[in-house]
Amino acid sequence: MAKAPKLLSLPKGLAPDKLRPVCDPGSLGFETTEGLPVTQGLVGQGRAVDAISLSANIRQKDFNIYVLGNVGMGRHTAVEQLLGKAASERPTPCDWIYVNNFEMPHKPNAMRLRSGQARALRAAMQGLVDDLANEIPALFESDEYQTQRRAIEAEFGQRHEEPIAAFAERVQAEGVALIRTPMGFMLAALKDGKPIKPEEYEALPDDAREEIDAKIGRLQEELASVLKLGPQLEKEHRKRIEELHAGMAERVVTLRVSEVANAFSAEEGVADYLETVRQDMISNAELFLISMRAQNDGPFPEAIRKYHRDPHFDRYAVNIMVSHDEAQEDAAPVITEDLPSLGHLIGRIEYVSEMGTLATNFTLIKPGALHRANGGYLILDAHRILTEPFAWDALKRCLQSQSITITSLAERLSLASTITLEPDPIPLDTRVVLIGDRRLHMLLTLLDPEFGELFKIQADFEDDLPRNDLHTKEMAQVIASYAAKENLRPLTAGAVAALLDHALRLASDAKKYSLQLGVLTDVMREADHYTAQARRDLTDETDIEKAISEAEHRASRIKDRLQEAVTRKTILIDTEGAVVGQVNGLSVMGIGGHAFGRPSRITATVRMGTGKLVDIEREVELGGPLHSKGVLILGAYLAAHFALDVPMSLHASLVFEQSYGGVDGDSASSTELYALLSALSGVPIRQGFAVTGSVNQNGEVQAIGGVNEKIEGFFDLCKARGLTGEQGVLIPAANVEHLMLHRDVVEAARASKFRVVPVTTIDQGIEVLTGRKAGKRGRGGAFSKNSINALVEARLRDFAETRRRFGASNGADENGKEGGS
Repeated sequence: MAKAPKLLSLPKGLAPDKLRPVCDPGSLGFETTEGLPVTQGLVGQGRAVDAISLSANIRQKDFNIYVLGNVGMGRHTAVEQLLGKAASERPTPCDWIYVNNFEMPHKPNAMRLRSGQARALRAAMQGLVDDLANEIPALFESDEYQTQRRAIEAEFGQRHEEPIAAFAERVQAEGVALIRTPMGFMLAALKDGKPIKPEEYEALPDDAREEIDAKIGRLQEELASVLKLGPQLEKEHRKRIEELHAGMAERVVTLRVSEVANAFSAEEGVADYLETVRQDMISNAELFLISMRAQNDGPFPEAIRKYHRDPHFDRYAVNIMVSHDEAQEDAAPVITEDLPSLGHLIGRIEYVSEMGTLATNFTLIKPGALHRANGGYLILDAHRILTEPFAWDALKRCLQSQSITITSLAERLSLASTITLEPDPIPLDTRVVLIGDRRLHMLLTLLDPEFGELFKIQADFEDDLPRNDLHTKEMAQVIASYAAKENLRPLTAGAVAALLDHALRLASDAKKYSLQLGVLTDVMREADHYTAQARRDLTDETDIEKAISEAEHRASRIKDRLQEAVTRKTILIDTEGAVVGQVNGLSVMGIGGHAFGRPSRITATVRMGTGKLVDIEREVELGGPLHSKGVLILGAYLAAHFALDVPMSLHASLVFEQSYGGVDGDSASSTELYALLSALSGVPIRQGFAVTGSVNQNGEVQAIGGVNEKIEGFFDLCKARGLTGEQGVLIPAANVEHLMLHRDVVEAARASKFRVVPVTTIDQGIEVLTGRKAGKRGRGGAFSKNSINALVEARLRDFAETRRRFGASNGADENGKEGGS
């Protein structure tokens, strides 16, 4: 009986300092962050900062910018700081107002004014109307007006009465009286100087009555001719009164309007506007008399001034769209619109209900974010504007035309039948900054051909920063600055070092710091809370570590339930012993922002076949394309490395046991290959090890993601069952520089109770898992005796020979049957 080969000893694994390279607090150069200068700079974002600065300062159009990166990278802070600096070097923009278009009220006129002049013009117009509302009624109560009014009334009264009096004298000579009644004039025959009574008229002979009727009929026709002159005289009368009003009002209106015009003589367009106002006020002087009769405190009392809502004098109001106080601002605006709906972006037209109908005028035009940011910068969230109906289309239209045209959503959807306004477009000179993620930027570039034309610059924020002495000190300075900005307690050097270690962990790379400053700030805030509970003045490393562990504990309910299922053997995972064709694989599960490792049992079965490798996950449509790709690589590896001179006669199947969800990714491909090699060679695999890593067709083990979570997931299971000193994890050697494991894993490795073993090839890994030599081909082309590869090749050759014999015997049987028949 052949003696079993001696098992190889377990490798030592990586040294503890390789599992968790930590920052030395003494290298930071300070004891606490108290007194450190606050920096406003961004560390490691030079590429993005240069892009933002270019967009902020270049004067050509269409150089708008899309700022892309992950949440928590400090994008908003960087944008606001850089744009604020650029805005301070630009002049204060001009003011914009809307005024009434007296010829076409539905098309209000936009007017540009120097900075700060919009409020002054509005106040001047209100003062103008207030003054005229007092002066014009007083003028119409003067003796001069009353004298001229009485003269006009007397003249037209005489012109109206003279024809009627002459007609009355003439008809009286013919024995007929002209009688005034409430209904007008009537004619009646006279007898003895008095109108004939009806009974007297009936008693007259027929010929007398006929004579009277003929006379009355003829005179009525003449009376109608006389009365026709009345409407014409009334028209002339009204015209003379209007001319009198206009003449009286023109003197005071012209004087007051000229005062306003002189005050704004330097403003382009104001003189022309005030001339139209003067003409309209003269033509509508009665408005001031109506207002005086309706109220005694002027047309713009305080309550009405507050809301700009005097129905008689809206026509003379000034609707300010945007106004700047140059003395206070002295910079271009930087506007952030958190709700970029269509109305909030380009402005809107409001309506009021009057007598059951909707009405509007130019004073109800409201500005949008583009108006407020005109001449400066507008910051928008890309996802939010894309989810608002018609907002993205409106933004592109405004940028393309370089003007702001106000349209309502109801008008775009043809839902409103009421009369609306068509305000003049306002010229646009604004740099738009979109902040979003990389995926959205890719989709916009791919699906919207106008996006690349309008947003020519992208500012791509780095996710991490190389770890070196310079960047370590810069990161420490940024952490100190964020603590000061958030009004947190000072941090000790140990606390800052713990945060830098956490930044390495977030980056999943021991040689790079994560730039997720938002996450680090959240840790500092929570740690500050624990410091306050302990009534200490300084936040130390214990507070930081508590904040990190508590955050992980809050998110680990599902992780703990899965761990419990494994320890209770509801989910079967072995951590001791050795089994053929069975290996522990590692995967990562993500729940929200929390990721954790999950061990899985992977098994392989083999038998003679036609070279088919069955992926059960793929067969039931639970395996993703990347996982299927990894399984196909396994088949290629076996076919290219073993029994090259015979047909591949293997039928094998692979499965993730007790996996009821989708499986994707190729990080388990090396694990599956180990299970296949064990099943083919008949050599059991040590169950105290778990494996992760992908493999290529040449048998090289490749790096994977989530290596820290995977190692810790298997370690937690082993720890719960009891560490034996013969447990560990195989990882790709390329992942060593990504290790930043929890302290308990490091301490177990230091005590030789757990080990992390890096491998570069499948041969190295199978030796660790089986304790047997993998074997290499000698000069004769055969693998070394009793090696894993030799056993695998022998098994495959045996399959091929068995298949050949089976095929030959099956062919002979068929030939015998044919001959017998």
